[in-house]
Amino acid sequence: MDTITHTLFGLTLYGAVNKTGMTRKEKQALLFTTVAGSQIPDIDVISSWWDTAGRYQMWHRGLTHSVFLVPVWAAVLAVLGRWIWKTRGWFWLLIGALAVFIHDTSDLFNAWGTGYLEPFSAERVTFGTIPIVDLTFWALMLGGWLVVRYRRRRRQGAGGPAHRVYRFVWLLMVLHVAVQSAQGYMLYQQASERYEQVALSADFIPGVFTVIGKSGATVDLARGTWWTGVTTQTQLHSQETADLTQLFETNPKAKTLQEWSPFVVVVDDEKRLGVYDPRFYRNGQSFLFEFMEKSGL
Repeated sequence: MDTITHTLFGLTLYGAVNKTGMTRKEKQALLFTTVAGSQIPDIDVISSWWDTAGRYQMWHRGLTHSVFLVPVWAAVLAVLGRWIWKTRGWFWLLIGALAVFIHDTSDLFNAWGTGYLEPFSAERVTFGTIPIVDLTFWALMLGGWLVVRYRRRRRQGAGGPAHRVYRFVWLLMVLHVAVQSAQGYMLYQQASERYEQVALSADFIPGVFTVIGKSGATVDLARGTWWTGVTTQTQLHSQETADLTQLFETNPKAKTLQEWSPFVVVVDDEKRLGVYDPRFYRNGQSFLFEFMEKSGL
């Protein structure tokens, strides 16, 4: 997910906690823990500062997003909370772990994926059933905030405290992920009968997906829904017999991209030799395209 969504997740998690009886310092510690926990796995972006081998594509959303590091990040947050706000108890470790877990797990559902099982598996786990920027999430969290704000203005206590509203928002978001994933799974299964390799990319519109299927040197991009079916929008041709040795030597990012992507399209024409990820193909090009110019060769 994007940074804004992760921040909103942290704020909504903060809102879902019953803060009755908490001191002001404890509330400050809670806000820090939920928001920082919702962001801390993305600390891997600093690895781009020292990446000289073109490995950032694998490092980002890699080990820092591993489910096995959740207790490590939670412990870091708990220690900081104890140091700054003098908080104590298992609650702070558990709420930090939940914030980090939500970050890591939510990132599984978009096309970018994560190294969820690192260091025990280098596989990039991705479902592609939720867009990286999901406006449905935003709408649900905004709706919850507006309900709480309206009640406070009207001084209406009916319907329960504010934390119950935010817990209901979380329930709706989980339901949204489940419905999206169920539809995506059925489309994936249908496509698997026709293609050798299949990947999904969710649209901004709920229920709409792009199914990317590859057989041999042909890659089809089909868009649609589970209930209406999908229609092929674009057909791409990959130069599978091209020798990529020089490309990988000249541009190491290309080798990393090939390793990172479920599958790539190989471009080998008069001007360029390169590879790109077809899941991000829009308007005639993919923004994940690594290549070398052939001029002068």
